[in-house]
Amino acid sequence: MSHPNIVSTSTKDRVFDAVKLTGYRINRAARNLRTQRAHSILVLLPDLANPFFSNILEGISRYLSSKGYSMLIASTNQVHTSGELLVDYLDDARADGMIILDGGLDAEVVKSLEKASKAKFILFACEWIEGANFPSVRSENEEGTRKAVKHLHSLGHRKVGHVTGPKNNVLAQARKDAFICELKTLKLELKSQWIISGDFSLAAGCIAAQAWIALDDRPTAVFCASDQLALGFIAELSRHDYNVPYHVSVMGFDDIDFSEQYIPSLTSIRQDRLFLGETAASMLMQRIESPDKDIHDHTAILPVSLVIRESTAPPNLEKC
Repeated sequence: MSHPNIVSTSTKDRVFDAVKLTGYRINRAARNLRTQRAHSILVLLPDLANPFFSNILEGISRYLSSKGYSMLIASTNQVHTSGELLVDYLDDARADGMIILDGGLDAEVVKSLEKASKAKFILFACEWIEGANFPSVRSENEEGTRKAVKHLHSLGHRKVGHVTGPKNNVLAQARKDAFICELKTLKLELKSQWIISGDFSLAAGCIAAQAWIALDDRPTAVFCASDQLALGFIAELSRHDYNVPYHVSVMGFDDIDFSEQYIPSLTSIRQDRLFLGETAASMLMQRIESPDKDIHDHTAILPVSLVIRESTAPPNLEKC
């Protein structure tokens, strides 16, 4: 029944009784053809195996489900060289909108998206494209980094290092810039060798730990640009008989589920990833449901919080 509000109660009751009796189910394909909507949203991830995205996807799925929409998931690795593949999802009515969680798309792909006839139904979440005219939802990356450095400073650390995310990644750059800025604000020393390159992965965290071990003058605390980096960092230190936080304090960014269960449990900057996903889906659905409405929700920046656990403690100066 397409418009139950314009028929009498008795008529609605008879229709619903007939539905129950016959086992009638909505033909979604026919409905989509009639409404010219796919009732689905495409979500693009840079890494399908990364547990960081799980809560974001849950938030997106939860909100879309409440609106009668489904979620399609794909990897941006398949489309890094061709924006046409993405545009086709919208033009061929396979999806009504798109949420992209990868700020590292090639420039040509971004140009194709900006020129798409349904560009207003594309939104970036978590990451974003500098200079691109797309709405986005993100966390307070700079403020989260400042909280991390201030926490380590409050414990007494004056030699603080940083393991970065991948080169040219917008999140990694935002966190690195904020890290350097906060060190200057607190008048802390920064040596170039205390900034170690990474790529958000466990493996990169292990390699960064090896670099820390090789230093003659080691920082007493290390802020990692992601929890996976921090967990890999701690694991590699353990293999070489270094103890966290006895020999070095380590903290991450994201507060993924495994961080609380790790040994030692990880101090981290918590992003409310479930809320981030729900917010992204809500912003996109507003545009889909009111395509002619002038919506000014171009950027939503969500707060973060410091979660203190066992991996950070005052420096053991005798071991530095």
